[in-house]
Amino acid sequence: MSKALRLSEKWFRRGLWLVALVFASFLIGLGGTIVGDLPKVEAPLQLDDFLDRNAAQALRAQVKEARQAEQEAQTALEQARLQHAKARSETQAERETFSNWLAARRATQRAEHDPEVIARTQALDALKAQERRAQQAVQAQDQALLDARQAAQAAQQRLGRLEQGGYEKMAAERRKVELRVFLYRLALTLPLLVAAGWLFAKKRKSTWWPFVWGFIFFAVFAFFVELVPYLPSYGGYVRYVVGIVVTALVGRYAILALNRYLERQKQAEALPEQERRKELGYDVALARLAKGVCPGCERLVDLKDGVTDYCPHCGIGLFDRCGACGTRKSAFARFCHACGAGAAPSGTASPGVAPAGAVPSGMPPAGVAPTGTPPQGAMPGAAGNR
Repeated sequence: MSKALRLSEKWFRRGLWLVALVFASFLIGLGGTIVGDLPKVEAPLQLDDFLDRNAAQALRAQVKEARQAEQEAQTALEQARLQHAKARSETQAERETFSNWLAARRATQRAEHDPEVIARTQALDALKAQERRAQQAVQAQDQALLDARQAAQAAQQRLGRLEQGGYEKMAAERRKVELRVFLYRLALTLPLLVAAGWLFAKKRKSTWWPFVWGFIFFAVFAFFVELVPYLPSYGGYVRYVVGIVVTALVGRYAILALNRYLERQKQAEALPEQERRKELGYDVALARLAKGVCPGCERLVDLKDGVTDYCPHCGIGLFDRCGACGTRKSAFARFCHACGAGAAPSGTASPGVAPAGAVPSGMPPAGVAPTGTPPQGAMPGAAGNR
């Protein structure tokens, strides 16, 4: 239709489509803000709401104490290992010193050194005993660390079992909350979609069509973007069922619309030509002609051959003759493109009809007497008198 519109009207329509899109964008922004705040209607879920608080607190305290004991045992073990390493180093150093001294003692074979041998042996034994005590301290701290770690693990396992039940209850409650939030979204978006459907069916060609289309865009966006992605899954069954239902509804509407269109076309083609022309809009007829189709039945017609005056499919007149100059012109044109004369009030003239004022075939021009007829005022028989 845009080919038949006036230039200013084209730009006005483009501007109005821009208005529709801007109007839809603001509505989408407002709707998105409202839908985004819907989850705030429900109270946030916490794990403690689904646990035995006293038992949970006691177990958490046990876990905390066991972790603290484990940390202390780890620190003490590190100290014990350090003391053990120190004692072992001292024992090793003393043993090496004593070995060197014994080697010198054997070389000198001096009896007065025997008491010193005894004293050094006793000192080495003392260091060895100290090393053994350090080793025992390390072993004791290892055992304490193991006990603290096992106690922490046992308390953590008991707490985990308790929390597992709470998580299951919280997950069930979360599904209920998600379902309620989805129902809130559905209660908000479904009426918008129904209203958009009614506006599309009844008001899309009204004076306020930019706002109508803007609302339609907003409703469709709200339904398919703000609602459909939040459909409860339940293993995918709900989304597939909803997809099947929506596809069936859209397909049914398309099939019924096609059948209604074909029935209207069939009824229109059965009407007289004058009534069919009244139902065709001027811009619609010109737009269809520009596409090379019949304005009446919308079938392809060769309009450029120069001889086709009627549609071979439905019989509507496509070309006629100007009543003033006789030029072949479009039967839907309001004025002749050759002389500018207005079309007949009926909007069509039968192709091949002679224009008004044209001389019928075999007739002399106006003011010329036919052959064998005397001019006006001549006396009959005058030629014979001469």
